[in-house]
Amino acid sequence: MTRAAVVTVSDRAAHGAREDASGPVAVAALREAGFSCDDAVIVPDGADSVERALTALVVAGVQLVITTGGTGVAPRDQTPEGTARVVTREVPGIAEELRRRGAAEKPAGMLTRGIAGVVDPHGVLVVNLPGSPAGVASGMPVVLSVARHVVDQLGGGDH
Repeated sequence: MTRAAVVTVSDRAAHGAREDASGPVAVAALREAGFSCDDAVIVPDGADSVERALTALVVAGVQLVITTGGTGVAPRDQTPEGTARVVTREVPGIAEELRRRGAAEKPAGMLTRGIAGVVDPHGVLVVNLPGSPAGVASGMPVVLSVARHVVDQLGGGDH
């Protein structure tokens, strides 16, 4: 079974000031799609915490990582920067489609700076989603539409 993980990036959730509302949405979608997925890992905002969390999951053998949160324009929104430190090749079409769909639903969807990419040679797909439960619910079908194919390709599968 393909191993997936979710990382919620939120200062407030990491410090117990609010419950993680978006991570469980991604976890449920992954499990429903047949992925093995533990509950979401919660880390504070910032590029360093994102980089550490992603690196730990890559080393642990996870094949698909979804992040939620930290993709906006606020000063502490640094999920894309932390992700860029870990991915070796971006897959811009995924992020472009996520932004296109998000903007079609509400104009603020244009503001997400999330990226998607792969981590070589580990064969991991990483995708940044926004922090709202609605943004995650909208984005997960996009990710799931290509995730198995990407993971298969990274594992040496044929086109």
